[in-house]
Formats: sequence, C-alpha cells, structure tokens
Amino acid sequence: MEALELVRLNLLSPMVLAFFLGVFARLIKSDLAFPEALYTALSIYLLFAIGFKGGVELSQTPLAQVALPALATLLLGLVRPLLAYPLARRFLRVSRPDAAALAAHYGSVSAVTFLAALTFAQATGGRPEGFMPSLVALLEIPGLVLALLLAKRGSRRMGEALREVLTGKSVVLLLGGLVIGVLSGEEGMARVKAFFADPFQGALTLFLLDLGMVAASRLSALRQVGFRLVLYGVGLALLHGAFGVYLGHLAGLSPAGSAVLGAMAASASYIAAPAAVRIALPEANPSLYLAASLAVTFPFNLILGIPLYHALAGLLGG
Repeated sequence: MEALELVRLNLLSPMVLAFFLGVFARLIKSDLAFPEALYTALSIYLLFAIGFKGGVELSQTPLAQVALPALATLLLGLVRPLLAYPLARRFLRVSRPDAAALAAHYGSVSAVTFLAALTFAQATGGRPEGFMPSLVALLEIPGLVLALLLAKRGSRRMGEALREVLTGKSVVLLLGGLVIGVLSGEEGMARVKAFFADPFQGALTLFLLDLGMVAASRLSALRQVGFRLVLYGVGLALLHGAFGVYLGHLAGLSPAGSAVLGAMAASASYIAAPAAVRIALPEANPSLYLAASLAVTFPFNLILGIPLYHALAGLLGG
C-alpha cells in the first residue's frame, strides 16, 4: 500500500475524524463538553480492556516467543527518558523539573496512540502479534520511574512519587487486567466479549472526541512556549518511533508488530504521566508538558507518524 494511501486511510478513520471534531468544536467555542464522570469511565474501560485482552493473548503465547519483544520494550522504556531529558534541558532550555516532567511524558506511553496504531495495522491487512497489548504495560512504568528519578535524586518526595506511579489507576488497570486475562484465558474472554471486545472501537472514538477538545484548549500555551516545543515533540516522536520499529524488527516482530511498537515508542503519555508529575514535580509547568504531549506529539502521530512507522517497518521487514 502506498504511503499516501496509508495517510488517507488513517485520516479518514472514525477515531481521527472524531479527534478533529473535538478540535473544531473547541475552536468555534461550542458548548459541547464531556462530563468528568464519562471521561473517567471511558478511561477505566479502555485501560482495563487493553490489559485484559493483552493478558488473554499472553496466556496463549509461549514465553520464548514474547521474551525478546518484552526485553526490547523494557529497553525502550529506559532509553526514551534518557534522550528526552537532556534534549529538553539543552534545546528547550527549561529547568530541571520541567525537563523531567517532559521526560516522564515521553518516557511513558499513550494507550490511545497504541490503539490507533493497532487499528491502522489491522485495517491495512497486517497481523500484529496478539501479545502487543501486554507490551503497553511494560512500556508504561520504567520511563515514568526513571524520569522522576532524574528530577528527584535525593528528594524526600521520591517515595511518594513512586507510590503514585505504581498505584495509579493506569498501572493498576493495565497490570490488573493483564493478570486477569492471563488467569481467565480464552474461556474468560468468551464470557465478557460482548462488553470488552465489540464496543471497544466506539468507546475509543468517543474518548478521542474529548481529547480533541482538550488538545485545542492547549493551543494558546503552545503559542507561548514557541516553535521549539513543536520541533521537540515531533523530533522525539520520529526518533523514538524509528528506534522502536528497529528494535521490534531485531526482536523478531512482524512488520505490523514492529510498526505498532514504533508507534508506542513515539507516543507521549497524557493519562498516567500527568498524575505522577503533579505529585512528584509540583513546580513543573503543566502547560509545557501537556501542550507538548497533547497538542504536538499526539496529533502528529495520529496524522503522519503511524503511517510513517508502518512504512518503515515494511521496508525493514521486506
């Protein structure tokens, strides 16, 4: 499939169109708004479903098959914040707390970007490995913890920050769903498939509609920090994405699986990381890290990044 056709397919998916509907609604000052309870419910549903489906797939996957991709994912989780932190310090010239906050967001992962990449790969005829959702949980934790360590070396708040990361709803839902999926297996999935499998894409589309409105509300902050933040967000996405695709290829993933891993590596968190950063780094500027992750990296990956990682994986995989 040609690159332009991949971009067209991605842009015309219901999820991407819903995201831009949210942006449009905010720009025209529509009174459209999601109740906080609905946003919370959608987040819980999506995170648990990701972990649960990953666990079901993992229960059927031999350890020898998933071991190398899991190691590659953990390596990504450690390398990404180590790149994001010094780049923020030198290129953006921000303080240590702001650089660590950015590293935490770019060291974690966006579950929605992962889902968009998974849907895109399947829509183009690819067959990503079934255990890919389980890698999201592996990528979520190391980057967050390492970024907080960079900022809080010797701080008394480190214990509180670690507790926030490890007991936060994202990690609990992802890992909890993963364990439940492993223990219950296909038999358990058959009993709840009507709720956790079929409505999943619809829930994700609604979630992206809300994210579009949030992203549009951060555009003013983006104008304040300047064009350097755009270069930072796009440059890191491309660098991390290419590295993720390459590591996936070395770990033996299929081209579709490598593309999805690349999209995961290219993403920036806006669910788990903000919660952890608020506790660990209260002095960090939220407009900076939310504008970078939500208004720059997320839409870039949704529009261009995912097709690019898919094309690169196709080149490497032959």
